[in-house]
Amino acid sequence: MIGPIVFTITAFILFICVLVLKVIKKNDASYFSVLGIQAIGIFINLIRTVFNKLTSMPYTIILYILCIIIPIVVLLLEIKKINIAEIMRILMAKICLFIKKTKQAKNILNELVKKYQNSYMGHKMLARIYEEEGGMRKAIDEYVQVLDIRKNDYESYYRISVLLNELGQKDEAMEMLNTLLRNRPQTTEASELLGKMYIEKKEYKKAIEVYTNAIKYDEANYEAYYNLGICYVRINDFNIAKQCFEKAITINRDMYLAYYRLGQIALLYREFDVAEENFIKSSFNEKETKAYYELAKIYLIKNQKEKAIDYINKSIKLESSNYNKAQNEPIFFPIKAQINKAEQETKSEYKESQEELEIEEYLNNTYNLTKILNKQE
Repeated sequence: MIGPIVFTITAFILFICVLVLKVIKKNDASYFSVLGIQAIGIFINLIRTVFNKLTSMPYTIILYILCIIIPIVVLLLEIKKINIAEIMRILMAKICLFIKKTKQAKNILNELVKKYQNSYMGHKMLARIYEEEGGMRKAIDEYVQVLDIRKNDYESYYRISVLLNELGQKDEAMEMLNTLLRNRPQTTEASELLGKMYIEKKEYKKAIEVYTNAIKYDEANYEAYYNLGICYVRINDFNIAKQCFEKAITINRDMYLAYYRLGQIALLYREFDVAEENFIKSSFNEKETKAYYELAKIYLIKNQKEKAIDYINKSIKLESSNYNKAQNEPIFFPIKAQINKAEQETKSEYKESQEELEIEEYLNNTYNLTKILNKQE
């Protein structure tokens, strides 16, 4: 008889502790779920005591879990400064997101950060939701709150930089990225973004510094080697650019853009066999139509007209606008009659970025300039 009485008193005391210390003192209704669990246990215990039912061992274990263990765990976690109410709301928000109830998740999280302003996970989850919805400024505000709570959250530094860049606030984004890389230089995605931003601003030496540091921490980063090669091209250091493109290919044999750039550099030095080899290797993906176009020019230089006709027509078949381009290019005048107009308008599926278009134009202009200089010599 003493055992059930002790159990009942203990359960009731724990119920009062949760009610007074958590629900009333903290003014947080989230703890009602814990009280609800305890109430179920106390009700089962009442039936057990009055009617002498549910007395088997499984029911006894369930009662101890509901009435004793769960409230004690909650109180102990609170003593260790672990906010159970925050955890429960975060879980509820995650469940809502999982079942595609984004609005409800936002409501839960907004209530959470309103009550607990230092909720790291609450602010971070809100930031991600706003970012996915396209609310970039709201997302930035939440990420700033995250950094106020946890200064070393480098992921949030990066996300703010991305959002600032998308909003056109380039200088602020670059400042954030530089701060991030000073504290965590191994953050690859930050290096890639900052390097591209320097390339956009034509600050190639700064971009070289960024990519060089990135490679120190990620030697297998073939994209960094490729971009490094682009930067060296823009400062006319073609030998180092060539080494960078070759390194990118060593790491990733399918780096077709690097093969194409090597072909363009080989043309600058009139190394037509090397250029041919690289253009052929680059013709399996992004630069297929342009590679065919360049190969046609090389075969004309080598006096291989049949091959030149074949490749220029392949290029036009993939990109119909190449027909007019070829008709106006002097090197194709000897085979002008054999160049076929495309039966229908076609366009390469690969969409080139502005940076790629600019480097393409730069290398073509450099090649044309070297032709003029060679003739003058």
